[in-house]
Amino acid sequence: MVATPELISSKSPRVSAARRLAKRNFRGKERQFLAEGPQAVREAAAHGGLVELFATVDAAERYADIVGEARDAGARVHLAEEGVIADISTTVTPQGLVGVCRFLDTPFTEILAARPKLVAVLANVRDPGNAGTVLRCADAAGAEAVVLTDASVDVYNPKAVRASVGSLFHLPVAVGVPVEEAVAGLKEAGVRIVAADGAGEDDLDGELDRGSMGAATAWVFGNEAWGLPEETRALADAVVRVPIHGKAESLNLATAAAVCLYASARAQRAPGGCRSVTPS
Repeated sequence: MVATPELISSKSPRVSAARRLAKRNFRGKERQFLAEGPQAVREAAAHGGLVELFATVDAAERYADIVGEARDAGARVHLAEEGVIADISTTVTPQGLVGVCRFLDTPFTEILAARPKLVAVLANVRDPGNAGTVLRCADAAGAEAVVLTDASVDVYNPKAVRASVGSLFHLPVAVGVPVEEAVAGLKEAGVRIVAADGAGEDDLDGELDRGSMGAATAWVFGNEAWGLPEETRALADAVVRVPIHGKAESLNLATAAAVCLYASARAQRAPGGCRSVTPS
């Protein structure tokens, strides 16, 4: 038997409260954000971030396992008509599941205390899709943390959350850290600071050939349009460009970040790297 939707009006106080989370000022006030689609909702439930779940009847049946995980995680589950979900959703074609999640950011001091080996620092990154994709790349490469400086986009922007494809729930993320503070703290924690810049003095191939990428590393990625300002590059231990071997004019931010993070991940796991494995 098909369940009857519990929320029949977009004017419901619960729906109104969720809908407001599309705006940054309300997210900051409530310290909550939206996660849309089965992958994001599943990860939110699994990692303790899910507070509330809105689902169409069809989606609740199709993703019964996710709805069960949400209930097991203590989240309130509401069935709703498709129009209600569309009213809450920020996507053109909603997938029938919208979660309300609590903020997950980690204090920067906790990240430093964990002595990370690989970190992505987003300095002046303004596009939410890029921010979310870099976070996903960092997660895939095995980074221990992502730091967004105070001049970067809100990591809880719905586009950033979607672009992270659940990775937002997997690794520590610090937000609102001034770039000077981020660099100073990471250096004190023994992390080498490498600025990624198309005009870098060194290229990534040379860094790998010299064996300098095997150390604990924080990659600093700059603005999509103008890169890193001189004062930020001056803070780094090295300024490195991704070599262009073909005729492409450049790489976009997320692609360059993936190349850099995976280069570090590989070097750190090679013999002599900071994550090398001792043969048994």
